[in-house]
Amino acid sequence: MKRFTAETFAGYRYPSSPLISPDGKLTAFVLTETDLEHNCYRADLWVLDNASGSVRRLTAQGDAFAFAWTPDGRLVFPARRGEELKAAREAGKMLTRYFVIDPRGGEAEFLCALPIEGGAPHILSDGQWAVTGKVDLNRPDFDALSGKERQKALKDYLDPCCRVFDEVPWWSNGNGDVSGIRTALYLCDPAAGTAQKVTPDLFNVVTLDCVCGRVVYTGEERRGLQKRKSGLYLLDPATGQSRALIEPGTYTIRATMPFDGNTVFVQMAEEGQHTYYSGDLYAVDLESGEKRRLCAFEHSLFDAVNTDAYMGSGRTDRPDGGKLWVTVGDGDDCCLRTLDAEGRLSDRLCSPGSVQCFDVRGGRAVLAAARGNRLTELYSLDENGCEKQLTHFNDWVLEEYEVSTPKPLSFTDHEGFEIHGWIMEPAGYEPGRKYPCILNIHGGPSGAYGATFFNEMQLWASRGYFVIFCNPRGSSGRGLAFADLYGKYGDTDYKNLMQFTDVCLEKVPDIDKDNLCVTGGSYGGYMTNWIIGHTDRFRAACAQRSISDWIAYQGTSDLGSWFNMKEHGADIEHNIELLWEISPLKHAANAKTPTLFIHADEDYRCYMVHAYEMFVALRRHGVDSRIVLFRGEHHGLSRGGKPQARVRRMNEIVDWMDAHIEK
Repeated sequence: MKRFTAETFAGYRYPSSPLISPDGKLTAFVLTETDLEHNCYRADLWVLDNASGSVRRLTAQGDAFAFAWTPDGRLVFPARRGEELKAAREAGKMLTRYFVIDPRGGEAEFLCALPIEGGAPHILSDGQWAVTGKVDLNRPDFDALSGKERQKALKDYLDPCCRVFDEVPWWSNGNGDVSGIRTALYLCDPAAGTAQKVTPDLFNVVTLDCVCGRVVYTGEERRGLQKRKSGLYLLDPATGQSRALIEPGTYTIRATMPFDGNTVFVQMAEEGQHTYYSGDLYAVDLESGEKRRLCAFEHSLFDAVNTDAYMGSGRTDRPDGGKLWVTVGDGDDCCLRTLDAEGRLSDRLCSPGSVQCFDVRGGRAVLAAARGNRLTELYSLDENGCEKQLTHFNDWVLEEYEVSTPKPLSFTDHEGFEIHGWIMEPAGYEPGRKYPCILNIHGGPSGAYGATFFNEMQLWASRGYFVIFCNPRGSSGRGLAFADLYGKYGDTDYKNLMQFTDVCLEKVPDIDKDNLCVTGGSYGGYMTNWIIGHTDRFRAACAQRSISDWIAYQGTSDLGSWFNMKEHGADIEHNIELLWEISPLKHAANAKTPTLFIHADEDYRCYMVHAYEMFVALRRHGVDSRIVLFRGEHHGLSRGGKPQARVRRMNEIVDWMDAHIEK
């Protein structure tokens, strides 16, 4: 059997966004693939015959990342094709070209061009499209200019000499500069090629749902500082006018889910409720705007299990058969469940693992899901709860590679909570022989590991390491009491991780206690930085996209204006001493562990200053350390960064561990 390398992931194929056709006979989906040579990802449309289970490829240009079904059973999708698009960009204009393809055969045909930078359309019953698109309030009115004045304005816009910010947040991870940038809602006429903006200039659309013929969206006007308390709106497509169902500034809306043509379920939290509380579940009447509280709702909606082996998007809620089908983080799984009209949650409807997205029609669901050691595939779920694998794009991984199966290990922590974890054995494992070990810490802290396929951990196992990982306090899927880390960073979580390491050493004597390594990303990077300042039990460490200084975080992160108060109950104006106390930088003088820092220069979630500060502190105290800073990458480097950067990153980490363990 083969061993995993840093390049193995380039062969994985990721089905996502399953959508069942209007007649229920077909399921279309996006298949994303890695192009390592050209350092990019390609996505094309495929179709599944729901009766026979056969699959066919529809597009082949690698630019179909999103789509919608038309009422007559064709697929419409935006794609970056044609000279018209290039000319529009050079003129500083926004343009999206849409194509249509018949799943029964034939080539994709040009359908229309809209003067917006938009995504897949939501097709309404009157033939109009509801589309969200980018608005740049910094863009000059080129049409009002002429001659040299227009040329200069165009050059300055396309190739600016400086970056200008006057809003908070001024940048957003994965989106770049966002000062003056909004997401607007448009009503579009594809036949005429027109797009009417129906939200105000300063309004930013957060979510859009078009189900059962109703257009519901959330958002708020942003003036200088994002408030994070969106309103809920109903759009009348006939007039282009919107009506507020929930006024902005009143609730923190966590999720909106259309239940039927008359009702939308909203999960939202009121002022004064616990900062970690996801919110109560309400039913909002779309005609009257009346909202009815259904229940307290601590469940983690749409919370897929952490993985680096999935790409794509798709629906995570859908009404069908008088119920609302939703994905729910449930312990160490993300499963499919239903909500009835009173907000009562059903038992699990599917197998253990992680449902990434799904669609359902007439009680039959199609899931993009990870099961056991398998990468994500499409599965059917019938009315009796029987699940069947439909696609086999990644069967070759289990057939050709030595895949390490995560083995569960649990313990009870110092406060009586059960902590779930797993151990992966090294490839070629021989009982009685000692092996080094890597402790891997997930991000969040809200989030969860599970027993599903994780590419990088398979690589480490192939390189001869035990791999251990767990869901410490702060992880999702276990309710509010378990998730609550408010004011407990560096205490409860640190104790859980160290106790888990001790339990693993006790249960598996073949783990070499003198050759332990630790790594993690984002919050996991924070914990890695914290760990090296509080123990020297680890032979090597790698802090990825980490946090070292909560004071700096407030002024550099795209979440910084509110995150500290939410997580710690402190900010620079209120108890700055606490922020410094729980900052790994304060304790860096205690560190002795050789540490690699992996960061990206466009990571606006955890800015690169955190790696710089820790690196300097460690070097000043004689600790072996190194920074690898990836250009043009952001916070999602490990999961969706450019393929060649992902290869380099994985090799840097495992080579660092190899160089510092005792052989």
